Amino acid sequence: MEGHGEEQHPKSRIVKVDSLELWDFYVSQATTQGCPIVVHFTAAWCMPSVAMNPFLEELASSYPDVLFLTLDVDEVKEVATKLEIKAMPTFWVMRNGAPVDKLVGANPEEIRKRIDSFVRSIRVNAAA
Repeated sequence: MEGHGEEQHPKSRIVKVDSLELWDFYVSQATTQGCPIVVHFTAAWCMPSVAMNPFLEELASSYPDVLFLTLDVDEVKEVATKLEIKAMPTFWVMRNGAPVDKLVGANPEEIRKRIDSFVRSIRVNAAA
């Protein structure tokens, strides 16, 4: 059966950031490459945040030209503190190293709508 192993352990399109150095690296790389970023600030103890993971995997597959990052605020406190993340889940859409949109709370349809709108605006600008 072809692809059977992949179905059981699909490769995540979401990159886990577990240090300040990795955060700086991915944001810097994406900025250099002109790649938009979607960040999920999460916590292992936050059930609404954890429940968003499968949805975000689906979104990440739908937008291969966007870098999806996940960051546990308890594991990387420096980043959470620096960016003043106070509630989970918090979602950021970033471009050129800076947030262009923020959403607090587990609202899948709103997140999808905002990411879709943002990605379409980038594609239109890129085509112009």
